[in-house]
Amino acid sequence: MSRERFRVRAGVRDWLIAVGVAGALLVTGLSGQHSGTGLDLFGYVLLVVGGLALAGGRRAPVAVLAVTGLCAAGYQAAGFDVAAVAYLFAVYAAMRAGHRLVTVAISVGVLAALPIAALASGLHDTGEAFAQARGALEIAWLIAAGAAGEALRQAERRADEAERSREETGRRRADEERLRIARELHDSLTHQISVIKVQSEVAVHVARKRGEPVPEALLAIQEAGREATRELRATLEVLRDDDTAPPRGLDHVPELVEGARSIGLDATLTIEGQRQVVPVTVGRTVYRIVQESLTNVSRHADARTASVRIDCRPDALAVRIDDDGKVTPDTAPVPGVGLLGMRERVTALGGRLRAEPRREGGFTVQAELPLERAS
Repeated sequence: MSRERFRVRAGVRDWLIAVGVAGALLVTGLSGQHSGTGLDLFGYVLLVVGGLALAGGRRAPVAVLAVTGLCAAGYQAAGFDVAAVAYLFAVYAAMRAGHRLVTVAISVGVLAALPIAALASGLHDTGEAFAQARGALEIAWLIAAGAAGEALRQAERRADEAERSREETGRRRADEERLRIARELHDSLTHQISVIKVQSEVAVHVARKRGEPVPEALLAIQEAGREATRELRATLEVLRDDDTAPPRGLDHVPELVEGARSIGLDATLTIEGQRQVVPVTVGRTVYRIVQESLTNVSRHADARTASVRIDCRPDALAVRIDDDGKVTPDTAPVPGVGLLGMRERVTALGGRLRAEPRREGGFTVQAELPLERAS
């Protein structure tokens, strides 16, 4: 359930409770004997207001506590012998919200005011013993309401701590497993791939030095070794990226473009709009999109030029990478793991990604990342 839906349901539930308590108080007030002070209408209003105020208990528990206490003292002073039910609900809500000292202080004042209001209106003129019994009962109900609110607050706090502990444990285990896989890949594959790569390059070098034709199979092995080395290095980098190292973001995109130029690709970078503070997750995602796109251009696109354009908007960050490779809509390659990873990163931030061949030839990758959701 989303937070917005939870807030809506909680608000509806609070209003139902408030209306129910207000109705019960009003019915009790209508059925009781009044003192004849001429304040009946004022008492009815206080009964209703005291009940309806409970609707705001989740947002402003201390204010609701004060309002319900004043209403209880007010309608008893007006001659309504009605228990302070709304105030008990407010005590429960305030204790659940963690306002213990304020709740105790206000409750002491309300307990002192209620007998005075009742005596002033002539409600409790039947003897001191009755007044003492009623006061003890009110104190007992207040203690019960406060204890219930505090108990639920402690239970919720323990549940939150347990949930955080489970999340931290799961995250730690995932990090440990990721690093273990990285070590296994490094130990089991790096050495063997390096041997294949070195031996194939030596064989090609010796053949060319002797003036002998180099077999196509040997050249294929050499290229496959280089490609496997690059892929393994990239995979290990991703596995070891635990988000604790200094994050790669927008400030590091020029390094990617410069690296693409160093291998012979005519790459350009354009940043438009007013640069602003970007959430780390958005900056990291932009960096990974540019990195993967330029890597694919240099490996597979057979392109001469590539352009990276970043548009800084007030509510979003847009990035676009175009190349002039030989890919066309009719010869579009099957999406690989790199494109899937980009799409997952963008979707997780609530953004949109489009990656497809261009009509005039080449490939384009476009992503739009909202800033508000990621902040």
